[in-house]
Amino acid sequence: MRTSVLYLGSYFVSVLGNSIAAIALPLIVLQATGSAMSAGWVAAATAVPAVLAGLFMGVVIDRINRVTSSVVTDLVSAASVAALPIVDGLVGLEVGWFVLFGVIGSLGDVPGMTAREALLPRIARSSSLSTERLIGLRESLGAISLLIGPAVAGLLMTLFDGSTVLWITAGTSFLAALLTLGIPRSVGRTDDVPATAPLGAWREFVEGWQLLTRTRLVAMVTGLSLLSVMVLSAFQALILPVHFTLIDRPGLLGFVLTSIAAGLLVGSGLYVAFADRLARRTWLVMGLLVSSVGFAVIGLLPPTWLLFGAGFVLGLGSGLCGALLGLLTTSAVPERALGRVMGTQNALVTAAAPAAILLAAVVIEHVSLTAAAAGFVALWVVMSVVAVAGPVLRDLEPSEPESIDA
Repeated sequence: MRTSVLYLGSYFVSVLGNSIAAIALPLIVLQATGSAMSAGWVAAATAVPAVLAGLFMGVVIDRINRVTSSVVTDLVSAASVAALPIVDGLVGLEVGWFVLFGVIGSLGDVPGMTAREALLPRIARSSSLSTERLIGLRESLGAISLLIGPAVAGLLMTLFDGSTVLWITAGTSFLAALLTLGIPRSVGRTDDVPATAPLGAWREFVEGWQLLTRTRLVAMVTGLSLLSVMVLSAFQALILPVHFTLIDRPGLLGFVLTSIAAGLLVGSGLYVAFADRLARRTWLVMGLLVSSVGFAVIGLLPPTWLLFGAGFVLGLGSGLCGALLGLLTTSAVPERALGRVMGTQNALVTAAAPAAILLAAVVIEHVSLTAAAAGFVALWVVMSVVAVAGPVLRDLEPSEPESIDA
């Protein structure tokens, strides 16, 4: 039980730190440079290396102890953030420093997430928790982090100067590394995971890609996850902000995002409590149906009170099946290849968000806000129907992971 507590604590602190940084860092960039364009350049410059790191660092995660890789990536993230207030005190911060250390930090963020996810099967085996409950608890803690992170970031920015907030943010990554250090190294070993043959790094990367694309279950789960991130990102980052700006109520956006996080917490909590009471397909169908209703109502851009309710429903549906989607990948992929497959998934998810925001911007600019909202809702509903009606997700009960010839 101690191992699972350390694992969940590390995950919670790491996600909380990322949630704080997502709000605080753009504000600190604005304070330091006085330029909104600078904040945009920092975000854009860090996105590409984050995607590349996610794609290719999975091979490394599958080769070295996963406890070690998780600790190292957290320390990289901590150091990249801590360097900013040091530079500020020495020479002052300019946009180039934010880009430099943002790129360095991005090399730790996605691989760190991947290493922590790849650890989960062995964490479950070393504790009294089932894999279903452990993933459900992890998703619940992630929802709590997303719920309180923006509020904590706002409070910190009110109480302290930017450098102090950066030190606190770096401290969350450092604390996550310390908690992970408490996990026995034997839990993170990969050398006793059976492999079909010793492979070169490139062949291992190709094998991971083939496992993701040729294992039908994993491919479908990845598609659902990607589309979910794309639709949610488009609404959170552009469609809803434009809507609230047009009705002159921009401050209400935060309440909608809070309602989504609250629904996510309730949904994942229900999954933790009753995961073994219902079949996996039942959880999936319920989650996709409820989230589709939430997306559909939000897509209508209704009165604000209804948006709050729809946000909660959306989060509830995502919580009901979100942990299950992670579980399906874990159970369908050979443990020796989890780093490669999950690293590729996380890289695709990282790239999906800005791609969706760009697509939404083009549609809003050249067609209309209503068309953008309706289009993204239609994408999600169609994908949900295909997933539920197709043969791939009909039998989701535990089975042996698929393998391929590399």
